[in-house]
Amino acid sequence: MSESTRPDPDAEGPLASDPASSEASSAEAESRPAVETSTAKESAAAGALVQRRRFLARVSIGLGAVGGLAIGAPLVGFVVAPLGREVPRLWRSVGKVRDFRIGETVNVKFVDTSPLPWAGVTANTGAWLRRISEDTFTAFAINCAHLGCPVRWLADARLFMCPCHGGVYYEDGTVAAGPPPHPLSQYLVRIEGDEVLIRADPIPFD
Repeated sequence: MSESTRPDPDAEGPLASDPASSEASSAEAESRPAVETSTAKESAAAGALVQRRRFLARVSIGLGAVGGLAIGAPLVGFVVAPLGREVPRLWRSVGKVRDFRIGETVNVKFVDTSPLPWAGVTANTGAWLRRISEDTFTAFAINCAHLGCPVRWLADARLFMCPCHGGVYYEDGTVAAGPPPHPLSQYLVRIEGDEVLIRADPIPFD
């Protein structure tokens, strides 16, 4: 056989293999599962973080709702409770019988039927009291039947007058002029011993 046809041991044939390349491929194959495992762990951690944030957000919303109810419930009760509460009818003393002269109309003060602990002077209300005879009194509401402004008694004119919208009433409380839709409301009056008592009823307004 001639030298030209002898196979060269150093020549690289199609089936020749590189040891370094084989080692790199093996290392890459071995490292791929580790990379995939790390990525899966990171995805799981990110998912857990999202779930934790959602849970905390829901807890915050729930606590906010509970706090809002805790604050709002007393306020709602404060506004709504008086609507269903029956207003008491109480008799209030406004003075001694001897303090009032026959034919005279005077302003008297007494405490409202349902005063609140913090009402202060606003719990006081009043009426126009007139002594008709020895044992007979009549009392008119101090508030105008129109919008509740306090009316004045004009002794010389024998009229009640509202300074807000010009309502005028005769001395018996009937409407003389202006916007009032009905006469002045009246209180019940009675005498107990030497005391004059007025029944403090709620006054209606139109």
